[in-house]
Amino acid sequence: MKGSREPDFAYQAVYRYLTNLINELGADPRVRLPSLRQLAERLSVSISTIQYAYSLLEKEGRVYSIAKSGYYALPAPCVTALGDGEDLLETLYVNARRPGMLVLGADEPASLQSLDSPLLLLERELLRQYPRASQMPSQPWGEQELRMALAARYTSSPARCWSADDVYIGADLRGVLEILIAVLTLKGATVLVESPCDWTVLRLLQAADIQVVELPLMTDGDVDVEQLEQLLASETVRLVVLSSVLSMPMGTVKSEANRREVARLLEQCGTWVLENDSYTDLVFEPGSPPFRDLVDPDRLIVYSTFEKTIGPEAPYGYVLSRQLTLVLQRQFLLRAFRLSPIRQKAIARLYGNGRIDQHLLVLRRLLRENAASTIQLMRDRLGDCLQWVEPEGGATVWARSSRQADLRGVFQRLLGRRIVIAPGELFSIQGLYSQHLRLTHTFQGADDPDAAFCALAEALRLEQS
Repeated sequence: MKGSREPDFAYQAVYRYLTNLINELGADPRVRLPSLRQLAERLSVSISTIQYAYSLLEKEGRVYSIAKSGYYALPAPCVTALGDGEDLLETLYVNARRPGMLVLGADEPASLQSLDSPLLLLERELLRQYPRASQMPSQPWGEQELRMALAARYTSSPARCWSADDVYIGADLRGVLEILIAVLTLKGATVLVESPCDWTVLRLLQAADIQVVELPLMTDGDVDVEQLEQLLASETVRLVVLSSVLSMPMGTVKSEANRREVARLLEQCGTWVLENDSYTDLVFEPGSPPFRDLVDPDRLIVYSTFEKTIGPEAPYGYVLSRQLTLVLQRQFLLRAFRLSPIRQKAIARLYGNGRIDQHLLVLRRLLRENAASTIQLMRDRLGDCLQWVEPEGGATVWARSSRQADLRGVFQRLLGRRIVIAPGELFSIQGLYSQHLRLTHTFQGADDPDAAFCALAEALRLEQS
């Protein structure tokens, strides 16, 4: 690896090297992998880069660690079919992480155009400026420079301003959401979520013994205000979870009039609002005021992640709140997230020098072009099998089977073709979307969308009644 000139060499090459090494080891789960120091010397990269690559593989279930011993390989499982009573989401995750699988239900907008390379270059520059910083413990709730950058970005007026003390950064989005659930003491409480809803949020709420009430969005993506009003009157709702601008996985933008009506209703009820801001920057036609600018900022919590817009080198999640300072600080201290201060500084500089905004212009254009070409291909290959919502942002298409179909059967058939879809039932606790599925439109060079859609069409026809 010595002498590589590619700016994104560090993370991607180490990850590929380890993946190939694991695949060559066979089925013995007790094979110990090289240590951090050994790999750093062998590949001429930093120990932190090796550690990050190992952490990603550990999240993917490809390696496991033993204290004071090191990392060990887990062989890639063979294609796993869904058996009776088995968890659909777990089966999806297992197969999506296998080498050689086409994940047709992926949601990775930054895969088209990531900022990983500029981020790593900037990080190396900062390491030369702050040679000791990488050895210093990171601040408990995030690097000050990055929290200041986010506070400035979210400030829109004197009445709706944020400070660095209102911003908290965690290792990933899941960890941040777990902290919010603990801070708000939601166990046994009722939480209202717009539906379809991200399965990470749904699973976390379920695991915390929270009563989840789903509010299905209308076909145009707007909230049914009358239904919302009825639910708020009939249920003691502690928290309402809503999208900022872009509702995913539907990929729709609520009308401004609808968002204002929803904000007025929530303000009357005095309900806490949890705003999902993960996709706002991915709207094809930006300009709509975010939901947070319409609701009471003192009853508002915002959460988001850098990963959707920057890429996998920025996996951190973050939250903004003006009223929960002490309890959030306590929870972040208890969690003791180990975050790279230099990586956070590098992300802050990308915001400060305008690189993020330049990147988003390109990313939105690519996403829009990919969506248009994918929709045309779907018309050609799936027009008699599926109906779909025209996406207004993001990296996916929300589709519905034209006729009654067994989508689990479709899922299993496609696994045999090394294709993974995301069935719609994963986006609801109440089983509202058994006839839906989420499809990606961010295909990469080695992917063959035409063959994948032909396989999907065949599976749907076999499973449709």
